[in-house]
Amino acid sequence: MRHQIAGRKLGRTTSHRMAMLRNLVSSLLEHEKVRTTDAKAKELRPLAEKLIGLGKRGDLHARRQALSVVRHPDLVRKLFETLSPRYQSRAGGYVRIVKVGNRPGDGAPVSIVELIGEGKEAEKKARVKKRREKPKRSERTKLPESASKP
Repeated sequence: MRHQIAGRKLGRTTSHRMAMLRNLVSSLLEHEKVRTTDAKAKELRPLAEKLIGLGKRGDLHARRQALSVVRHPDLVRKLFETLSPRYQSRAGGYVRIVKVGNRPGDGAPVSIVELIGEGKEAEKKARVKKRREKPKRSERTKLPESASKP
């Protein structure tokens, strides 16, 4: 029985599994969207969220911790300079998993793992706020004071 044993083995040795997850999270940070199996996606999410949390911290130790996982200085720079500021106001939930269907070859369930675009959500909120700021009908029908006086 596997009581209190967290995580999936994914049919790999520990070193292979860790290398695969490092590669997946590197690809996710590079492309901001990755297509993979459901099980791998569920294992990828906590690792990606932890890296974004390190990026939000932004200190030297956090950068070194991120480098120990990602191993690509350019991707760590992107994480700390462009991706993390996007999520400064967000408390968590930076990664979305969308189930796509089954893979044609072996029928494995496939998902798309993507970073949540803070820009799109902020843009949507701004549009809703703009709609609310429209003047009321009574204010729209009034003529300007200069136009009403002869």
